Amino acid sequence: MIILITGGASGLGETLTRMIAKRLNDRVFFTYAHSDKQARQIETECSNATALKCDFRNREEVDALVANVGQLNIDVLINNAYTGDFTKSYFHKTAADDFIEAFNVNIVPSILITQAAINVFRKKKFGKIITISTAALVNAPPVGSSVYVANKAYIEQLSKVWASENAKFNVTSNIVSPAFMLTGFTNSMDERVVEQIISNHPLKKLLTTEEVAESVCFLINSSQQINGVNLILNAAMNIK
Repeated sequence: MIILITGGASGLGETLTRMIAKRLNDRVFFTYAHSDKQARQIETECSNATALKCDFRNREEVDALVANVGQLNIDVLINNAYTGDFTKSYFHKTAADDFIEAFNVNIVPSILITQAAINVFRKKKFGKIITISTAALVNAPPVGSSVYVANKAYIEQLSKVWASENAKFNVTSNIVSPAFMLTGFTNSMDERVVEQIISNHPLKKLLTTEEVAESVCFLINSSQQINGVNLILNAAMNIK
């Protein structure tokens, strides 16, 4: 299969790219914004992986990727990229412009890329959309995460629409919602908070990017009967 991963050069995205690239019969395209050195390293180590420069803050680069999706002829789209912070400030102290900016640099590019992918999938009568959300939409959201969880909630609801509207074209749309992980995205979290998260965790350990990537690979391999599903990876801390 031909797979496109957004934000595939760092954090969870890098783990996704590397794990999927181990499937040597597949072709992996992954986008990156600023991690040029990491992207080139992945290309060097994974012969079936190709990096595509696409900063979600740069509309020209987004438009170029959207225009190229048809040429790539992808079978799977993994919506993983997120630009911004995990936590920032209390909701009542967050400027409205922060919500607007986050929407424009996260949701709008994801919409455009997914629309292009769906157009390819419908013609092929096959396709898979896998969207990375967050278990924070099930758990009590972390203090200061209103911008992040608002974006994730929006894209999660869109994912359900994609499943409903495209099922008859043999196109699936599923979600993977990980609990807290230690990545570059979350490394600004206070160590005491991280220790508390571990202490409260049923397994007394944090979720790893490898565990999330394994769940994504499961959906890549799964039957088209699995559609509109949200895989919540939080060790049953909350059951939706």
